[in-house]
Amino acid sequence: MLGLCAMRAREERAAGGETGLQRVWVWRLIAGRLLVAGLLFGVSVLWTSGLAPGAKATRRLDGALPFAFVVLGLSAVYALALRFTRIPLRAQAAAQFALDALLVTWLVWVTGNLYSPYTALYILVISAASIFLGARGALVTAVGCACCYTATMLGLTAGWLGGVGRGLTAASLAEVAQATGLNVVAFLVVGLLAARLAVRQTLSEVQMREATHALVSLRALHERIVESIRSGVITTDLERRVYTVNRAAEEMTGYAAADLRGQDVSILFGDLAGRIEESLCAAAEGHASPRYEAECLTPEGFLIKLGYNISPLSSEKGETTGLVITFQDLTDIRAMEETSRRQERLSAVGRVAAGIAHEIRNPLAAMRGSIQVLRSELPADAPERELMDIVLSESDRLNRIITDFLTYARPRKFSLAETDLREPLRETFALLRHSPELLDGHRLEEDLPEEPLPALADAEGVRQVFWNLTRNALKAMPDGGTLRAEMRRTAPGSVRITFTDTGRGMTPAQVERLFEPFSSSTTGGTGLGLSIVYQIIRDHGGTINVRSREGHGTTITIELPAKQS
Repeated sequence: MLGLCAMRAREERAAGGETGLQRVWVWRLIAGRLLVAGLLFGVSVLWTSGLAPGAKATRRLDGALPFAFVVLGLSAVYALALRFTRIPLRAQAAAQFALDALLVTWLVWVTGNLYSPYTALYILVISAASIFLGARGALVTAVGCACCYTATMLGLTAGWLGGVGRGLTAASLAEVAQATGLNVVAFLVVGLLAARLAVRQTLSEVQMREATHALVSLRALHERIVESIRSGVITTDLERRVYTVNRAAEEMTGYAAADLRGQDVSILFGDLAGRIEESLCAAAEGHASPRYEAECLTPEGFLIKLGYNISPLSSEKGETTGLVITFQDLTDIRAMEETSRRQERLSAVGRVAAGIAHEIRNPLAAMRGSIQVLRSELPADAPERELMDIVLSESDRLNRIITDFLTYARPRKFSLAETDLREPLRETFALLRHSPELLDGHRLEEDLPEEPLPALADAEGVRQVFWNLTRNALKAMPDGGTLRAEMRRTAPGSVRITFTDTGRGMTPAQVERLFEPFSSSTTGGTGLGLSIVYQIIRDHGGTINVRSREGHGTTITIELPAKQS
């Protein structure tokens, strides 16, 4: 009990507070004193009543009863002082130990015997003082107890303390001096040992506290480093269940750490059985961990590309206890690579195709003129006129395709001027509301800021971008739906325009090839319109991104540089 009390009290003293002692431990000191007094009183009752084995009944309790009442009264005083006064706790504890030494001295004097059993209580007082007052308190208490005991023995021997010490005065002076000296030495030795233990315990606690603080700081630093790196980091156990997830991993995947914890990591990277074995073998042989790629479906249903590697997570003994998976979002990088390949491919094809398209237009115009001449010579009810109308209609459609392709292959030069980007969008929506493509089930929503959004842009080119995107959105909603356009300033030099529809959406493969000319289109067109949109946005120094999920609509986000106000 004393050992536990000592450890707890020293921890509280080292941690700070009111001179190192905490109020709760002073309360426990008071309670412990009452417990010791009660035990002494009970033992004395048993001994004087003859109930204890080998004890003879006596008529008095040798001061145990008065001692118990005094301790009870003092404990009440201590409790009131602790509860209602602002006396420093260390001073209260020191005063209590001083009174304890005086009470023990009184008990020794009452017994009047050189070999009083209550002399051992001095050692208990010294030990308790070392717990609550530290090394210096233990030494002071030991010296005080030695002085009190020596003065008591001297007073009893000389008869200064009355006739209580008859048994003591009958003893020889040498025996008194010898017994007193041995007890005094014992008190001082106990004080020195208690002080030494208190010092060593304090040093050990300081070292432990420093080590704990260093460990906590190191752990906090480790957590900050893991949270600060921009790569996703996930740790798993050997059963591939997710254990920890850093903030970058949450941002990349869209999953919260709480949702991933305990899940199989295949939810992000697919089946990893073969790749884990390959990575662990590479690590065991000292080779670099292989690099893999995977496609991950976010909670919103969007597909992202992740590049990752797998490393073993080892314990202090070197045993593999789990896996560490670090990864990066390669979606934008792969999109840029695909854009670069597309530009290289189209650059070569475009030069050839532009010449071919130009050559096609000349004979096409001649054929259309000839058909018109022949058609004008036929009677109004001639069946051949219907066939000629089909030829003229298809030639017009072919001419429009060639015109769009030439616009894409040889775009006109832009005339950049300060333009409020809200105006082209308003004009586009005004045209759409009167367009035959707008069905009864279609809803158009605009969310534009009140303040102007000026930018150096080609108004006609921006209007063409908005027109192509909105028309495609309407075609993707043949059964009706909502088309919403939102424009916001995202930074001092950037404007974000977002088009969101609730149409049929697209597959990841369709999204990947959306801006390629003549790609398969969900709206049934040639795909040249979106290729021209991509080219106009790129020529303005902006970016365009598409997020779509089949059956759940499409969101197209455009970032354009804006004029800083």
